[in-house]
Amino acid sequence: MSGLATEGFVRFEADETTALIGAKDWKTFADSWNDLGLDTFMADGGRYRRRRFAAFSALPGAVERKPHQAHWQSRDYNPLNGDVQRWFEPVTDAIADHPVTQGVIKAGLELFHPLSPASEQPWHVELHQFRIEARAGEQGLPTPEGAHRDGVDWVIVMLVDRQNVDSGVTDIFAPDGTSLGSFTLVAPGDAVFLDDHRVLHGVTPIRPLDPALPAVRDVLVVTYRREDSTPTR
Repeated sequence: MSGLATEGFVRFEADETTALIGAKDWKTFADSWNDLGLDTFMADGGRYRRRRFAAFSALPGAVERKPHQAHWQSRDYNPLNGDVQRWFEPVTDAIADHPVTQGVIKAGLELFHPLSPASEQPWHVELHQFRIEARAGEQGLPTPEGAHRDGVDWVIVMLVDRQNVDSGVTDIFAPDGTSLGSFTLVAPGDAVFLDDHRVLHGVTPIRPLDPALPAVRDVLVVTYRREDSTPTR
């Protein structure tokens, strides 16, 4: 994608994402977000985030799940929750093997691999199911660390569901802080693919449109780095 190569990110509308990944049995895929454990590692004391986690070894045409492991980020990239081994509940086997999940991982390989330096090393792929919740008087923070890089090579963020949400705007920045774009992922399947070396990304806090009801924002985040590179995430 020319935008990914020239601008460092490319946004896909839901129908474009579907064309890339397919969307067979989307309902089962999306419903799995109703079974996420609370993220208890939030250094700000927040209880607004739920998640599951999985890691894979991947090359074009070959994706293999790794044994369950901790998620780790350097404080250089996550000043809020970095330098801590965080053990989250694993993504279920049914969702790890689901055609939508596999389709997203493979679509990332197809786009990122040709734009990356040649290497025989597989990609270390990390997959995160996130649910951000908000209620009246209690906003939810999709990116509590602010605009950031993830310390990897490439990132995919795909919206899975959005209910009763006000705001939740995705902002993309150059390393010097220059704004490169702002948009809202609204429809299930809306996505953005990012070059983590070239851009920072963040999402504004969410609030309920109807204060009598909770707000829910579900996303799938997939990151890619070479297995022989230093694990800065």
